[in-house]
Amino acid sequence: MSLPLRLERRLDAPWWLKVVVPLGSLLLAAVLAGVMLAATGHNPFSTYHQIWSAAVTADGALSSTFVYSTPLLFTGLCAGFAFRMRTWNVGGEGQLYMGAVGASGVGLALGDWPRPLLILAMIVGGVLAGAIWAAIPGLLRAHLRTNEILTSLMLNYVAGFFMYYLIFDSTSYWRDLTTATAKVFPTGKTLAPAAAWPGITIGSFALPMGFVLGVGLALGLLGLIRSTRYGFEMRVMGDSARVAGYAGVRTRRKVVSVMAVSGGIAGLAGASQIGDFGHVLDPRGLEQAQYGYTGIVVAALALYNPLAVVVVSVLIGALTNAGFALEGPSFPTGLVGTMEGIILFSVLGGEILARYRVRRRVPPPLTGSRGEAGEPAELLAPPAPALLTPSAAGEVGA
Repeated sequence: MSLPLRLERRLDAPWWLKVVVPLGSLLLAAVLAGVMLAATGHNPFSTYHQIWSAAVTADGALSSTFVYSTPLLFTGLCAGFAFRMRTWNVGGEGQLYMGAVGASGVGLALGDWPRPLLILAMIVGGVLAGAIWAAIPGLLRAHLRTNEILTSLMLNYVAGFFMYYLIFDSTSYWRDLTTATAKVFPTGKTLAPAAAWPGITIGSFALPMGFVLGVGLALGLLGLIRSTRYGFEMRVMGDSARVAGYAGVRTRRKVVSVMAVSGGIAGLAGASQIGDFGHVLDPRGLEQAQYGYTGIVVAALALYNPLAVVVVSVLIGALTNAGFALEGPSFPTGLVGTMEGIILFSVLGGEILARYRVRRRVPPPLTGSRGEAGEPAELLAPPAPALLTPSAAGEVGA
């Protein structure tokens, strides 16, 4: 039995629909989240006011929001860039780990370099480490046709165990062994002061250098996708890999390169975590943050648009910051995650309505033994031609 409604793709969606639908989706998410808050015994209006204060207006709140937004910006760009070509890189978490390992290793080895060169070297080290790690599932998909979702996801755990091994289970270059306390309680080496990335400070507001890099990267990715041959081939492969092959696109090389670029962006997130904030390789802190997985949510909410990723990363960063500020016996952390889920489903549902229109399914006309008016078929059908027998033909001739 078929459903009475069906979805029909819009061929010429009006421009205002792309503005109204996201705003309406966010409004719907706010209403649904308010219902959820009321059902759990919280006043929605006072809770929203507390979230706004904890994320924006309180002392140091806006700076903390951008601290949480910075890694989400990179991991959102990582996922969105790959997903745009239907290359499902869900390994941003592990690529971020490897980027942190690469950037911290470079920062420790070149600590006596001039600050600009040292920061540049850390960026290169993080990007290369993330790109190489992401190229592994890209090569496996391109040449062995393995599912990159599974391979990139499994490599997240490999990267996490490797990061833990460097600090907790070895005497590696990354581990601090200079004091007796450090030998008993493993910790990473602290980078030199020159390895700390400078931010933009305006009064009490501090904008991390990583966020500025992320905004510039988003603009660069948008130009790459829309205005270059590489981006055109990406869009063609995103629509149909078979058509791209017929058009002469080297699909294997494109898959590997997109995975490597995506991993390099996540590696830059790891470098930013070391240079902007931690200044030490901290496996537990990076693992608990789950920036790579949250970046997938950011990319989905932004509909894989690089500029929208910037906005969504700030929104999710504000919710995360407010969640930590509001966390307590009466406001569990799970409420913030539930609110993020409501926003995700509302925006994705609105995107479906923006791309498709709902049509009523018209039942097909009745056919078979009875006509449209319900009359017997023998009354509606034309009479069959008569067969002339030899005797009948003689009579006619006579």
